[in-house]
Amino acid sequence: MSYSENPYQSSVWGTLAAQAQADERADFIRKTYMHLGGAVLAFIGIEALLLRLPIGGQLVDLMFAQRYSWLILMVAFIGVGYLAQNWAMSATSVAKQYAGLALYVVAESIIFLPILLIADRFYPGIIPQAGMITAVLFGGLTMIVFVTGHDFSYLRTVLMFVGLAATVMVIWAVFSNHTLGVPFSVAMIVFACGYILYDTSNVMKHYRIGQHVAAALALFASVALLFYYILRLLMQLNRR
Repeated sequence: MSYSENPYQSSVWGTLAAQAQADERADFIRKTYMHLGGAVLAFIGIEALLLRLPIGGQLVDLMFAQRYSWLILMVAFIGVGYLAQNWAMSATSVAKQYAGLALYVVAESIIFLPILLIADRFYPGIIPQAGMITAVLFGGLTMIVFVTGHDFSYLRTVLMFVGLAATVMVIWAVFSNHTLGVPFSVAMIVFACGYILYDTSNVMKHYRIGQHVAAALALFASVALLFYYILRLLMQLNRR
């Protein structure tokens, strides 16, 4: 979301990145993407560890112990996500900001574990392939925003409604034992790309100096979503 829409933020943070001095803005952007890179590396490290240790398989068994375990986990993840974002927006504690980012990375690592475990065992080489495609798409979308300077904050309402619709479809699939196919994965990839455009333009125009941890968390969430559905799509196509 565009945190500049919250009037309270203007009293606790610095100026908008778009209105800051060039050196301040450049430092804010550099810190944001350095923290994003750190979050991605931490995610990769955690997943590599979980995939190689027995605890990884044990966690997956626990996650699917009952029919609706996955749905319960999704609800818990949404709650943890809101908590992590709230912490990352803390204006009084830098430690709390980093705790929010760390909490979100760990939560994403747990959510991703089942699909990565399946991909690692049955689709050799597909995880790096999905990672490469994600990196290329993210880089291209980032360049679009940086080069054009376009403000994509108007996508917020559309993305919220699409996200709600996608959540309803996932819940329906769980309760009806249906599988959401290739079209859903493609639609979610487009959805994630929209969020990357939205979040990147917020970094350029709507976050304030000092909010680099929260900005990195938002970007990480969008990149993780894109990677998840690219991986899911590649797995679906390779099953055919």
